[in-house]
Amino acid sequence: MVNDVGWMTQEDWFNVGKEDAWFKRPKHPPEQDPQAASLYDLGYSEGVIERPPTASNPIETRSSTEDH
Repeated sequence: MVNDVGWMTQEDWFNVGKEDAWFKRPKHPPEQDPQAASLYDLGYSEGVIERPPTASNPIETRSSTEDH
């Protein structure tokens, strides 16, 4: 994890949290910036309940193409 958190945007921290959850990495929010840590935690929580964009459900894909 990068120690210098100043160059990352709020959206960056949110996305890093989601990505860590998707890849089942341990939670590691930035320690120096409480707002960035909060956004990281929010992203991590969302990532736990969402699938990564590369994961697809073959059943969903098949049924959605059959309906059209």
